[in-house]
Amino acid sequence: MKTLFKTLLTLVIGLALLACSEPESEQQSLAPVAFHDTDECHVCGMIITDFPGPKGQAMEKASVKKFCSAAEMLGWWLQPENRIGTAKLYVHDMGRSEWAKPDDGNLIDATSAFYVVGLGDSGLKGAMGAVLASFADEQAARKLAAIHGARVLRFDEIDQDVLQQAAATQHVGMHGRATH
Repeated sequence: MKTLFKTLLTLVIGLALLACSEPESEQQSLAPVAFHDTDECHVCGMIITDFPGPKGQAMEKASVKKFCSAAEMLGWWLQPENRIGTAKLYVHDMGRSEWAKPDDGNLIDATSAFYVVGLGDSGLKGAMGAVLASFADEQAARKLAAIHGARVLRFDEIDQDVLQQAAATQHVGMHGRATH
């Protein structure tokens, strides 16, 4: 009986250790999550779903940071202190989403996306700052860029200067303020 008890105890302990030793990637998913009506932008604190256009999110092991626009996420990511982590970045694919309310089922890897920059007077509204349109498909991005005289950039081509120039070219309303 003692041998059977020892065998069962060893088996239970072994199974418990096995369950605890799963690879980190299996323990914590870095897949994108849905945006909810109460989510606030990690940068500016505004309610994310109050704005049209592509949103962004940064998934880390212990947390998710959500942003009211792809540009806000990119601006956050470009800060040196944010680049030291292992965050997985996502943006909406606007080739498969409605501008007014992007579909969270169409979130794509931000590092492989094509970005349409320079949509200033396109009429496409977003949150504060630059309005960027993110696409999984290069041809869809080029089509939107051609319509509005904008340009297509890759993730690695976007820096703070690009974001500032894009924000500066946003449509200026009747009172001399950028419209959002």
